[in-house]
Amino acid sequence: MKELQEIIKKYDVASQKNIKSALVTVVHLDGSSYRRPGARMLVNDDGRITGAISGGCLEGDALKKALFAISEQKNTLFTYDTSKEDGSEMGIHLGCEGLIQVLFESIDSEKEENPIQLLSKALAVRQKAVLVTLFDLNNNQNVQYGTCLLLEENGTLSGKIPLQQFEEAVLKDITDVMQNGESVFKQYKSGDVSVTAFFEFLHPPVSLVVLGAGNDAIPLMKFADVLGWDFRIVDRRDTHANKERYPTASQILVANPDVALEHLAYDNRTFFVLVTHSYKCDYYMLKSLCAAAVPYIGILGPKKKLHRMLEEIQHNEGIHLNADKVATIYGPTGLDIGAETPEEIALSIIAEIQAVLTGKMGGMLKTKNEVIHSRDSLDIQIEDIKIYNAS
Repeated sequence: MKELQEIIKKYDVASQKNIKSALVTVVHLDGSSYRRPGARMLVNDDGRITGAISGGCLEGDALKKALFAISEQKNTLFTYDTSKEDGSEMGIHLGCEGLIQVLFESIDSEKEENPIQLLSKALAVRQKAVLVTLFDLNNNQNVQYGTCLLLEENGTLSGKIPLQQFEEAVLKDITDVMQNGESVFKQYKSGDVSVTAFFEFLHPPVSLVVLGAGNDAIPLMKFADVLGWDFRIVDRRDTHANKERYPTASQILVANPDVALEHLAYDNRTFFVLVTHSYKCDYYMLKSLCAAAVPYIGILGPKKKLHRMLEEIQHNEGIHLNADKVATIYGPTGLDIGAETPEEIALSIIAEIQAVLTGKMGGMLKTKNEVIHSRDSLDIQIEDIKIYNAS
């Protein structure tokens, strides 16, 4: 998310200075790669790069191809084979052992719904969105239509489908992806015409709400900023919860913990961390959160403190906590990485949130026998459109 935010920001600056740009996107992958489909980088015609599509082995060549796309004002697709080990291939530098399809899109700043502007719309408000990118994997000399369509959570559709014979199928599939919440690849065929579509499901950014504006909350803000997460801070003391201490916070709420939740918007990508160093403050905030459908409530402090809180909330407040709700409460908060300093503790908390977000356990990769990322999502579903003809 941070990368996309930076790409949009740098594009806006470049376009104001009449600097031409190209968007470089990993659109498909066969095998292993440092980056997944959806990884992007912006290339300006002055050679400046924002973002990355690999661990560094592809960027040099991609820069040249992006500059060519800008000069020709034409989209192109190129396949990088990182499985070669003969010394002449780029893959030897990283050993990824995969085929990486990369789309180079020349950006027309005069076009209202160019790829960057579609991305900007998707990120303008906190919402889910689906972005459609069309390309031809079978013959990269054909027309590469590129990023062309955006569906926002509120139903707003931006852009257009350049191939009319596939319009109905694409519109149906983009709606399905929005409902299912997972990116997919589809290949559409009609007579001699075929095109592959990357339906990219874009989650809204993570929102991190920290209760307690002490010094140990500042590293949490800094990590959230690096990751492109939304950060909000809550404290009853305006001497602690203020813009000077938390300059990147989207919301600074000065309120008592028993009423704070009434002033906070939240959803299934909102993560709460309680670091008040006050049993009473943590208790009242946890009590409020027991009725909130959020995926993560982290509490700083020993496990016995959390057990006592849960017992008192159930026995004294008459609030029943089922197993599913208890499973969303993490105390002590953070992964076990031997953290001691505020920065180390913040790192462990952020890492645990990332693990919960992606459904992982947060263990060491060296002990993992399977692939790091599932490759099932890379399968291309083929649909033969028989009811339409190119004519």
